[in-house]
Amino acid sequence: MTKRELLHQLQIPVVAAPMFIVSQVDLLLACSQNGVLGTITALNNRTSEGLEQWLIHIKQALQDFEQTTGRKAAPFGMNLIVHKSNARLEADLEIAIRQEVPIIITSLGAVQEVVEKVHSYGGLVFHDVINTRHARKAIEAGADGIICVAAGAGGHGGLLNPIPFISEVRAMFDGIILAAGAISTGQDIASAMQMGADLAYMGTRFINTKEAIATEDYQNMIIQGGTSDIVYTAAVSGVHGNYLKHSLEAAGITEEMWNSKSKMDFSKTADTEAKAWKNIWSAGQGVATIKDNLPASELIDRLKKEFKDALESQAKLIDRWFS
Repeated sequence: MTKRELLHQLQIPVVAAPMFIVSQVDLLLACSQNGVLGTITALNNRTSEGLEQWLIHIKQALQDFEQTTGRKAAPFGMNLIVHKSNARLEADLEIAIRQEVPIIITSLGAVQEVVEKVHSYGGLVFHDVINTRHARKAIEAGADGIICVAAGAGGHGGLLNPIPFISEVRAMFDGIILAAGAISTGQDIASAMQMGADLAYMGTRFINTKEAIATEDYQNMIIQGGTSDIVYTAAVSGVHGNYLKHSLEAAGITEEMWNSKSKMDFSKTADTEAKAWKNIWSAGQGVATIKDNLPASELIDRLKKEFKDALESQAKLIDRWFS
């Protein structure tokens, strides 16, 4: 699949980013059936065998959708953690190859061998990075897309402003560039395109959908939140990321703890690290403009209208400034 072919298959330049726990089958299907590239996270299924059953179901459901409606579904993707700590990497990668997952999104490691294996069946690899050094490594490994995870992004976000970040990556890369970080509206998507991105990478906005695996308390905390409610800390996973402040406080993690440069010992605050992850909620600064919780199809319809309106509004600026 080429860059042109991928973009042609989408109704709006958006990827619903894979998120721990949140991104599972129903959300992926709702996105892909409505023209957005939907994703899952491999580790959201507890076993590799279960993951393969997910992929089989996804492919069949999208095929049935196309036969029933006569409409083409958008491609889908799956996130793989490419790090030595992921004991399932080899097994899950082999499943991705066997099931020919169209898009593989890699995190925490740009490995040429992984890219080559995905390319062997015609798949594409997107790799997320928080700086240009990591981007260069991903390009050297053969990645087809670079996800520029800028300041304000939920999860393992970076600190760079997206404007110079995307510009630097574009100067060295003519592949697919994805802008990530606090993108919540159609106007935000248009802004990402103006910065030079091909796709907007939206995570937090999709937490507040009916298909997401997120508790009501989690979704309400997003609705009530603002930029000051997001904490950037390495205390949760050992890698810096953005989290909802009130969920950290509810787990007994104080400001002194989240300002620590080392990973928290969760045995002191929860039964297991998995339990802590379940109750410590990731979100980006885009919470500031999220005020509802609705079906993914309705959200996507709104994003399409907002995106179109933003482009039309920007086009009027030509007459304003150059007439």
